Amino acid sequence: MDFDLSVYLVTDTNLCHEAGVEHTVEEAIQGGVSMVQLRDKLASDEAMIELARRLKEALDDHSELTGRYVPLIINDRLNVALESGADGLHVGQSDTAVHDARKAMGEEAIIGLSITNAEQLADAPLELLDYVGFGPVFATQSKADHSAPIGFDGLAALVRACPMPGVAIGGVKAEHAEAIKQSGAEGMAVVSAICGQPSPREAARALAKRWQAAPEAP
Repeated sequence: MDFDLSVYLVTDTNLCHEAGVEHTVEEAIQGGVSMVQLRDKLASDEAMIELARRLKEALDDHSELTGRYVPLIINDRLNVALESGADGLHVGQSDTAVHDARKAMGEEAIIGLSITNAEQLADAPLELLDYVGFGPVFATQSKADHSAPIGFDGLAALVRACPMPGVAIGGVKAEHAEAIKQSGAEGMAVVSAICGQPSPREAARALAKRWQAAPEAP
């Protein structure tokens, strides 16, 4: 499946509490988000499956209206991805094994893996992946147990060493679009830059504009 990593929304239920995850996602895709990852470490599988199905329906409706399809990725929970009909799965170093995800979801699924350092990249089953998430670029409160920030230099080094598309994550905001694009990454994954913002639509639009305006990597 073709996909666009440029403005990749990762949901946070707490940050989206006032507006709700569904409303946030619906507004964000109208603003230009190119991919959505549903992440909630505390919700039950049943609640996650129901929410993922509703999000998938909203994304399908958006595609019918605009001709632009935004894939739905599930964080970590393989059974939720399978039961909800999501487009893919993103896993961390200690989450569902990439091999299990690919075997269960098939060749058309979009499988992503979080990478923090060169050792993890060297050990990653790249032949089974579609993209990698590099970070955290900066410290972020949306994930309390994150590894040490890698900064733009660390991001660029990992991107250079990786033969497949990479997206930057961890405290990134619209003003970082140019530096991220110059690193060679193909997108920016954001949480608080959209979730919890007064207008998720306008926040997403600002991110998309900054990314499009940023010069290509040399």
